[in-house]
Amino acid sequence: MPDRHSLRCLVTGASRGIGEAIVARLAGDGHRIALTARTATDLVRVAEATSAETLVLPWDATSPEAGDAVVGEVVRAWGGIDVLVLNAGEGVAAPLVRTDDAMWEQQLELNLTSPFRFMRAAIPAMKEQGFGRIVVVASSASKRGEPYIAAYTAAKHGVLGLVRSAAAEMAATGITVNAVCPGYVDTAMTQRSIDAIVAKTGRSREEAEATLASQQPTGRLVSPAEVADAVSFLIHDTGQITGQGLNIDGGKVQS
Repeated sequence: MPDRHSLRCLVTGASRGIGEAIVARLAGDGHRIALTARTATDLVRVAEATSAETLVLPWDATSPEAGDAVVGEVVRAWGGIDVLVLNAGEGVAAPLVRTDDAMWEQQLELNLTSPFRFMRAAIPAMKEQGFGRIVVVASSASKRGEPYIAAYTAAKHGVLGLVRSAAAEMAATGITVNAVCPGYVDTAMTQRSIDAIVAKTGRSREEAEATLASQQPTGRLVSPAEVADAVSFLIHDTGQITGQGLNIDGGKVQS
């Protein structure tokens, strides 16, 4: 059993937004953190903002080799891996009839296939040590449909299915597999949604943001730090929470 106060963590999509907040929270919890995303300079900036021991591993998460390569680097450097946080992801919007094959495939590759590959790469080392915590940053779109995001919604429904199946398979091994399912989070991705609303409707940015915030009963966007808190909670659970999709959406989806 690893020292729960100094876990070996890998965070994908670690260079900004929710990923950056997760790195900051895990560093504050006292853990070692390997950061991966496409841009090395952004990863270095995030790593240097913490006092944690870090590894900076620039990779495109959609590369077929990324999972094995990045997990392999962590295991070689630290002798194992305790925590895998799968945050790399992105949404695009288009009417269903204008969602072409390229958009469909890109959304599945990034939001479903990439988490699968990283999970597949990390599980053997976790099983060998009898401990692991895997958390996928999914979405409220994992649990309900919204217009104009068919490809993203399909991928996020799929990744929650992956979480549930992997949790069932790993239940007796000491590995838990869970997801967090945020609603609209105050990130660059949401700001792009606000830009699209402004361009389409002519509303002000304040009005467009209020439209998204009002979809959550609390009436505000979720902060990246609130998502990071939920990730930390699942990592530090004693092992009885697994196969779950934890909603962080102000009460929009109740399950």
